[in-house]
Amino acid sequence: MRISADWMVLADDRILEFLDENGPRSPTKIKEEGPIPFSRQHINNRCMKLEGYGLTQNIGNGVYTITEAGERYLKGNLDARELENRSS
Repeated sequence: MRISADWMVLADDRILEFLDENGPRSPTKIKEEGPIPFSRQHINNRCMKLEGYGLTQNIGNGVYTITEAGERYLKGNLDARELENRSS
């Protein structure tokens, strides 16, 4: 079972699942290719937030990939409440 943190929203799990299944993508591609009912801007904001907590990584040109920590979270092997925001 996944343990999410208070800062997480529904879009976060969908974004991580999409990146895990489809590989690195930009928020625009995530919006276009995925069944994610959120705006490109919201997806972009959430990717940046997830990056701050180490669950995604911007690999350049606005393209995000899931990290090892993100994969562990999806598998239920990481408690997201224990993550610290590295971007503040």
